[in-house]
Amino acid sequence: MPEVVLTGAAGRIEAQYSPRKDETAPIALILHPHPKAGGHMNNPVAVQLFHLFMKRGFSVLRFNFRGVGRSQGEFDSGIGELADAATALDWLQSTNPTASQCWVAGYSFGAWIGMQLLMRRPETDGFISVSPPTNTYDFSFLAPCPASGLILHGSADTITQPIEVERVVSKLRTQKGIVIDYDLVEGAGHFWQNQLGEVERRVGAYLDRRLAVEPV
Repeated sequence: MPEVVLTGAAGRIEAQYSPRKDETAPIALILHPHPKAGGHMNNPVAVQLFHLFMKRGFSVLRFNFRGVGRSQGEFDSGIGELADAATALDWLQSTNPTASQCWVAGYSFGAWIGMQLLMRRPETDGFISVSPPTNTYDFSFLAPCPASGLILHGSADTITQPIEVERVVSKLRTQKGIVIDYDLVEGAGHFWQNQLGEVERRVGAYLDRRLAVEPV
């Protein structure tokens, strides 16, 4: 899998990229969990998301936020990390200018960054948010949310209680023109220990449904 180095505002951004030969192949950006909690682009959930898109014919990019791995810079409480994500999406879009679709997928902290990126990129076709930390970060910026997507959460998540996520889902579902799928996995915690199979099954099923209606 090709390693690529992007140039971000804080310096080098370490990334891994899986390209497709088809020039119109859709693209997806994967965002990892919190850098200060050990998050990195090789986190199992982030890798699972990467492969789910890759198997469905997407050109996929995942990267390390500033200060993680070989990415330069220091943690910036989300502001710099959003800039990193925008840089990565810019690179992905410029490398694939005729891509048929554009998706953003994030896990935990990465889900928060991904949803902010979504607001700045209304051309995005869909999103996947796994375990969004809606009690830790303000998600009120989603007004309105520009794209349909899936929010996947665990019923046994003690870091972000499901009721906190459901408040955000309820607000999003009042918006016209988009569809928010909310999938609560019984017994799954925030870190998805022994539950990666559920991430694969549920996110995969959602992508298959969406792509059947909106072929790439």
